[in-house]
Amino acid sequence: MVDNLNLVCPSCEAVNRVPAARLSDRPTCGKCKRPLFEGHPVALSDHNFDRYLTRGDLPLVVDFWAPWCGPCKMMAPAYEQAAARIEPRARLGKVDTEQNPMLAQRYGIRSIPTLVIFRGGRQIVSQPGAMGLPQLLQWIETYL
Repeated sequence: MVDNLNLVCPSCEAVNRVPAARLSDRPTCGKCKRPLFEGHPVALSDHNFDRYLTRGDLPLVVDFWAPWCGPCKMMAPAYEQAAARIEPRARLGKVDTEQNPMLAQRYGIRSIPTLVIFRGGRQIVSQPGAMGLPQLLQWIETYL
């Protein structure tokens, strides 16, 4: 196992180096002192997406969604719960495709919601369509 992992702070976006064995010890950011894991998906945008993708060492699970999308709204509570259960083994994030259409285009998002898992800066799998919490957890666990 890797000794240290780089984690992007969800509050100030500073990159923190954390011993892998201490991930479950509620690590805090060295810069802003806020928790590195808050049990909520991180709001990702054109501004910060690449920082999480390339600077963070954890797998990144991204929900591409839009505010007007009914299935996206239905899946939102399950995705929120998944973040609380999956962290610190992965970072969950959400991309509003209305506000960030270039990210949706970059990853070929044709329907929403679409979930994408990235590891090592590369897309490893995507899944269109809404899922309930059990299916969502099972799908994420399959690729961690």
